Amino acid sequence: MTESRWQAVFRVRSEAARIDARALTIAVEQSVEMPVGAIDDPAILQDIVGAVDSVAELGGGLFEVRIGLSVATVEDDAGQLLNMAFGNTSLHDDVVLHDVVLPAAMQAAFGGPNHGLDGMRARVGAMGRALTASALKPQGLGPDRLAELAERFALGGLDYIKDDHGIANQAYAPFAARVPAIAAAVRRAVQSTGHPTRYLPSLSGGVDQMHRQVRLAVAEGLDTMLIAPMLSGVASLQSLVRAWPGVAFVAHPTLGGAARIAPELLFGKLFRLFGADASIFPNFGGRFGYSQATCRKLAANATGPSPHLRAAVPVPAGGMTTERVPEILDFFGTDVMLLLGGSLLEARERITEATAAFTQAVARHGQGNTHG
Repeated sequence: MTESRWQAVFRVRSEAARIDARALTIAVEQSVEMPVGAIDDPAILQDIVGAVDSVAELGGGLFEVRIGLSVATVEDDAGQLLNMAFGNTSLHDDVVLHDVVLPAAMQAAFGGPNHGLDGMRARVGAMGRALTASALKPQGLGPDRLAELAERFALGGLDYIKDDHGIANQAYAPFAARVPAIAAAVRRAVQSTGHPTRYLPSLSGGVDQMHRQVRLAVAEGLDTMLIAPMLSGVASLQSLVRAWPGVAFVAHPTLGGAARIAPELLFGKLFRLFGADASIFPNFGGRFGYSQATCRKLAANATGPSPHLRAAVPVPAGGMTTERVPEILDFFGTDVMLLLGGSLLEARERITEATAAFTQAVARHGQGNTHG
């Protein structure tokens, strides 16, 4: 692979006798989307038309197909990378986008997170340990109730408190009323505890609205936001990351399971590439059923060494409990943020005590190495 080419890696179900033709069809579909015989420009034939770099049998009727594609068709556009990798081919149910392999200059052009794992740790003074987080729920609470809940969480010593991803700009908790109320409540708790807890408002709507929301949140002293890239569009995430370099963005996985893209690629590698400082994903043993192998690959993709990209924070979530803290940290190490939601909310009037027990369990589990 040269600096002018990148690879999309697919898992394709096919009969062995048909896989070479199927691979060539994918290469054409994901590059020029027309009969190659109708192209009379030699430069396009040589530089733009996709090429089948390799086909490998994996067993059970499954093949790995590597397609070489032109960097010029993507440049540094997040939406276009997904389009060229899997746009039309995602409509075929025999193909999964398993990975992408990008040359160094292409990675550098995207840039990745502005803050990443080390920056997220530094904001809350959590060097050498795992990060902690929870979510404000349920949907339907007004600003005052959400602010009260956030304050009680913060008094328990959480690092990050996020809006539930379903909280947007609804009439019962509009962004312009909700965010100042919750930010003020968290500030009160910080004055009491001395721990610099961060509140993450959930961004929603079109990209112009999200920029206005970030502006309002920054005016309230906030520097970390939640975004759902598969709802807003990965290009919107990229736009926000580039426009607001002082803000860290945490990516929520909602809708990420609706297409045949491997989760370790989407949540671990691509969200990082597009600029997410942290990426939430369904942990093994929770209510979504990801395997340990998938979670391990995902975390490795988010934090693995790169000369061009800061490490992003893997955020395992979904059915997590304080009792599982040792197990989860033994599995992932400390380069993670643990996100507990419902299990803390069930404590009701004892939510601050339950939160404190969670944060203390994380702190007790030892020190770890951080990424440079």
